[in-house]
Amino acid sequence: MIHLSNYIFLSRPRRFGKSLLVSTLQAYFEGRKDLFKGLFIETVEKEWTKYPVLRFSMASGKHMEKEQLERYLIYILEENERRFGITSDSKDPNVRLKNLITTAYEKTGKPVVVLIDEYDAPLLDVVHEETSLPMLRNVMRNFFSPLKDCDPCLKFVFITGITKFSQLSIFSELNNLKNISMDPNFGAVCGITKEEMLTKMQDYIEQLALANEWTHEEAVEQLTQQYDGYHFTWPSPHIFNPFSLLNAMQDKRLDCYW
Repeated sequence: MIHLSNYIFLSRPRRFGKSLLVSTLQAYFEGRKDLFKGLFIETVEKEWTKYPVLRFSMASGKHMEKEQLERYLIYILEENERRFGITSDSKDPNVRLKNLITTAYEKTGKPVVVLIDEYDAPLLDVVHEETSLPMLRNVMRNFFSPLKDCDPCLKFVFITGITKFSQLSIFSELNNLKNISMDPNFGAVCGITKEEMLTKMQDYIEQLALANEWTHEEAVEQLTQQYDGYHFTWPSPHIFNPFSLLNAMQDKRLDCYW
């Protein structure tokens, strides 16, 4: 993924591990080798260069009017500014973002990584409203507009959301944004495959089977019937809903968790 393009977009449903993936990328680009001990990446990554990472979660930007959303953007910008000892008194989120990227680049001497989680959260509740959607969409488009101009200062940009970015037209200036949502190479990047469940969650399957008086095979079949069946690409491995699967393992019973 990292070597595919400098600008990556991934769409997946809620509670499929997008934020966890963003956290993993943040740890990787911050050079936190200790967190990857025993994993495959430890054997192939030799440098573990520490880059300045800016992470923006739009998850809390829901149910907001235009002015509220602008204040929220300033708030999450300030969070990142404090991490790098950067101050700015501009009231324009796009100006603040551009200053944050360029200053972090200058202060560290390293290109900047930008991770944007749930980019579409502020827009989903108003997606069918003729008045609110254009206003909020313009706020978000304005906020992200510096990304293209800051290209010389950027190492990697990763954006997640529930909806396809073109449907909300806020990244129209990023004509080099690579959408991997339906790329077969990344069909299993979020969620849990059946192979992963069978190899990494054996103890939990046994506990579930014991609690429900099932054989191991019956437990696997029940889990498959209840939580399997997601396919994001073609061809695609069978993907289990991670939120439901983990809850079922914890509760030792099958239920409609999602």
